[in-house]
Amino acid sequence: MADKITAPSAIDDILAEYAGLETQLSDPALHNDPAEARRVGKRFAELAPIMSTYTKLTTARDDLAAARELAADDTSFAAEVPGLEQQVEELAQTLTDLLAPRDPHDSDDVVLEVKSGEGGEESALFAADLARMYIRYAERHGWRVEILDTNISDLGGYKEATLSITSREPSRDGVWSRLKFEGGVHRVQRVPVTESQGRIHTSAAGVLIYPEPDEVEQVQIDESDLRVDVYRSSGKGGQGVNTTDSAVRITHLPTGIVVTCQNERSQLQNKARAMQVLAARLQAMAEEQAEADAAAGRASQIRTVDRSERIRTYNFPENRITDHRIGFKAHNLDAVLDGELDPVLDALGEADRAARLAAE
Repeated sequence: MADKITAPSAIDDILAEYAGLETQLSDPALHNDPAEARRVGKRFAELAPIMSTYTKLTTARDDLAAARELAADDTSFAAEVPGLEQQVEELAQTLTDLLAPRDPHDSDDVVLEVKSGEGGEESALFAADLARMYIRYAERHGWRVEILDTNISDLGGYKEATLSITSREPSRDGVWSRLKFEGGVHRVQRVPVTESQGRIHTSAAGVLIYPEPDEVEQVQIDESDLRVDVYRSSGKGGQGVNTTDSAVRITHLPTGIVVTCQNERSQLQNKARAMQVLAARLQAMAEEQAEADAAAGRASQIRTVDRSERIRTYNFPENRITDHRIGFKAHNLDAVLDGELDPVLDALGEADRAARLAAE
């Protein structure tokens, strides 16, 4: 399979595109268009691992051919052949994996929303735990987190929280590639702080996640479809944030989607960020509908599971996390809530890759 994928006919287009991107990046005029420069840089970063592996594979194949030829005259070169054969096989498999079908949004940044569900204050406290978990995970990866909006409960939990999570450098495997499986209902089992009898309760919070478009213009939004309300910010922020009507609520009338942003200092900044979140939600809605239409009659893949389904349980008494989609279990809940999500995300990613290859 590796030979088929790494054949010249399969990679010529990537070689040509990569060379074209290199030429564009070296052109000073590109920097006059920040949006285009970001697009070119992003695509260049996506292709870089493929090009690096392809170059290493080409060199290893040349070295293997040379070693085999020299071994015919000098047996001392024969000892190098097995190692080079293994290197070629490993690099060919790596390139096969890199060229496997991918989610087109994998390099994108994200908007992530956490909402409390049934369970009152306990659900809101759990929603805040989830938000902190994602913030700590982002910090571990050097990503930037911006809290766009929060609705805080009486005990300091989150009735709702909206986060923007962005990578600092373009990458083939961006924020979406890691967090795209987090959308759904997360269930918690623990003794709430409001429980006086020590009984374990079960409550839930929902996570919604969308790829964030680089520019709002990528999604066409008719201004006549919007109702924009401004009001005084209620959160922390000091002068200029919670003393003026700077918070913005945008309602998209055709879909009923409501987006709020209150953490920027000006009404214009809040409106711009709210428009980005709205664009992300509308784009995700359109893509999910298109995918649902295309998937009629076939089984859903992991990232398209119904958001109303329970995807994960956090069991505090047993210090256990269970992802119900792939049967993943681990007894390190405390570490997971501190941002150590990589093991479960790696398992979900591997299952997704296997599903994509099987669908080929």
